Amino acid sequence: MEKASTTDLHVVDAPPGNWVENWLPRGLVPYAQLMRLDRPIGWWLLLLPCWWGLLLGQIASGAGLLNGRLLLWHGLLFLAGAIVMRGAGCTLNDIADRDFDAKVTRTKSRPIASGRVSRKQALVFLVLQLLVGLVILVQFNRFTVLLALASLLIVAIYPFMKRITHWPQAVLGLAFNWGALLGWSASHGSLSLPALLLYGGGIFWTLAYDTIYAHQDKDDDILIGVKSTALLFGANTKPWLGFFFAIAGLLIAASLYAVGAGWFAYTGLAAAALHGSWQTITFDYNNSNHCLKLFRANRMLGLLLATGLILDLIAS
Repeated sequence: MEKASTTDLHVVDAPPGNWVENWLPRGLVPYAQLMRLDRPIGWWLLLLPCWWGLLLGQIASGAGLLNGRLLLWHGLLFLAGAIVMRGAGCTLNDIADRDFDAKVTRTKSRPIASGRVSRKQALVFLVLQLLVGLVILVQFNRFTVLLALASLLIVAIYPFMKRITHWPQAVLGLAFNWGALLGWSASHGSLSLPALLLYGGGIFWTLAYDTIYAHQDKDDDILIGVKSTALLFGANTKPWLGFFFAIAGLLIAASLYAVGAGWFAYTGLAAAALHGSWQTITFDYNNSNHCLKLFRANRMLGLLLATGLILDLIAS
């Protein structure tokens, strides 16, 4: 197959010269771009709450690393599932937003908006991704399977929320942090208060990072008539970010307390809290490039917390 040209297939909001453009056959590039494989931060943000819930559930069980192989297997399943389901969500979002995307400088070069992938082709690709996701999902216990299927309604309505509310970031938080519940239920086959506290913390984390992200598009959003927390808060965004990060930290701390976590877990949370403080202090709502940098930095915030949980398990 013919290799892609990095000039005629580039998506404006993707890093230039990324591996998708440089290495994939030309015919596969638009589908990889639909999945945002050239922008891995999205699946990281979907994956990290899964790992948090999985690790928190293991701490709660008191088994330490006794079931280490199963823990690793579940962690790998969540990795694969996050990549596939994030791709499916992005495909659905691009199908729903194709007319809006064509009017926004940052998104008009995306595969559907630019006409490189038709709506029908995108729908077929969406179904294929969902089938792969289902194969991954059925590796878990029955409760986790049913719980995951329950999230599909939130995933389905999210792309349309920006048309009716200034809080689409809250709906994204509900969807992107569902993995915290799944990670816990993968170990326990049920839900309990610590998982719900962790889920709530993740939602407020998403409110912070996706508000930062939305500031890149606020001028275009005003023109085309869609809504976001970035437009709602405007120049007053910084105190809101501080509030969101603070509530996220408090809820996650409560989840750690509820399972009797040790100091390593709290140290990881403290490091994540400092990272959130850095984002809040340095945030500049008029600097789109810096907003993107801060948004991507949230992978590190999530990994700091995950590292603390892993060390807590090792030490137990």
